[in-house]
Amino acid sequence: MAHSLRGRLLAWVMLPLAGAVLFDGVVSRQNAQAVATVVQDRLLLGSARIVAEQLRFEDGSIQDPVPPAALELFQSGDLDHVYYRVVTSDGRTVTGYPEFALSQAMLQPETSHFFDAQVRGQPVRAVVYLQPVLTETGIQPVRVQIAQTLQGRSALADSLWMQAMAQQLATLALVALLVWLGLRSCLKPLLRLRDAVLARRPGSLQALEIGAVPVELSPLVDAINGYAMRLEHHTSVQQTFIQNAAHQLRTPLTLLTTQVSYAVRASDAAGRTESLAAIRQTVQQSVRLVNQLLTLSSAEAHAPEDLHDQQGRLDEVVHQVLVDMAGRAQSKRIDLGFECTDTDVAVRGHAVTLHEIVTNLVDNAIRYTQPGGIVTTRVAVAADNVTLTVEDNGPGIPESLRGRVLERFYRIDDRESDGCGLGLAIVKEFCSQLGASLRLRTAAGGRGLAVEVVFDRPAA
Repeated sequence: MAHSLRGRLLAWVMLPLAGAVLFDGVVSRQNAQAVATVVQDRLLLGSARIVAEQLRFEDGSIQDPVPPAALELFQSGDLDHVYYRVVTSDGRTVTGYPEFALSQAMLQPETSHFFDAQVRGQPVRAVVYLQPVLTETGIQPVRVQIAQTLQGRSALADSLWMQAMAQQLATLALVALLVWLGLRSCLKPLLRLRDAVLARRPGSLQALEIGAVPVELSPLVDAINGYAMRLEHHTSVQQTFIQNAAHQLRTPLTLLTTQVSYAVRASDAAGRTESLAAIRQTVQQSVRLVNQLLTLSSAEAHAPEDLHDQQGRLDEVVHQVLVDMAGRAQSKRIDLGFECTDTDVAVRGHAVTLHEIVTNLVDNAIRYTQPGGIVTTRVAVAADNVTLTVEDNGPGIPESLRGRVLERFYRIDDRESDGCGLGLAIVKEFCSQLGASLRLRTAAGGRGLAVEVVFDRPAA
């Protein structure tokens, strides 16, 4: 299921804002109710004071003509009821609604007290105000109580809250629009990156060139370019392998065809036996060529970090290779020796990679050393490196050609051998992958060849 990055970013930005608006709505509701209560209280107090100011002592009793202005304060579009009651200090109701219960609050003259009550089964908000009145016997405190039902207050609170919420929602909508426009603008580099990838021709492995990109997209562009470089390297290795295989196998296959034709036409058993022996030798050389091509291709395809971060036991690898090569050396009466004064010789590199290096060096030494010769493999351990030396007393390689023999398929013309010129090229490639150094020199005694490979020791 596809997801919109723009939509998800917008949601993650707007959800906290929506939560803030929701919280602010709850707070605004409480504030609106508080404001409406304050407004109603002020109206009640103003009405009570108007009524109290009209109180007077006349004809032996307190008179209280409720002025219309005291009740006009409560005029609104809501059907609210107003209740009032004026009571003397001895509990006599001067005017008003007797069912309006008196407040029991203790008041000082010209002070007020607000409270909630019920009149005729309806909840009301009320105020009691204590007004001193001069009579013939002295000053008498008179209580003035005024109450109003809550419809108007509720309507005012709803109106204030709706206005606040309308402003909040409008602000939220404006912020959402601005954020959406900002995301649309900020995601343009990502869209350009997409267009650049889609516009590439099939098989194109060049680095992406899309101009300046945001810092956040730089790792993605670098990763794509890095992958393109690795893919180009891998493709190049495969193409090289195919070209080398096609070029190198053409000659043995042609020769094999000729040998088979000769064997078919041969009329005597000796001729057929000779042809079959030649066919067998050609097939063996072809198999060796294919195996070395595959090994070289594998070495080139490996990333350096795949081999460099591992370690193997060089002494064990050398011992195993010499055991495997003992039969070939014996068939040529070659003295195959091994010198190693240390044990547990660990070096950087995978055991399989080390095996290929040692195998190719020892195989080359046996292959190019005359019968009855000597091939010696040494492992010398130093503080921070290990040196592998494969030395023979064969014809050696002239110093002028030692750089050339490291090239693939290069062979010295005057040397008779069934080699295909890939052994040292394979060693060179693996050494490059491992960060090991490779050196060719003349063997001790001034005759033969010594090949040295210096490996790094793994970190403790």
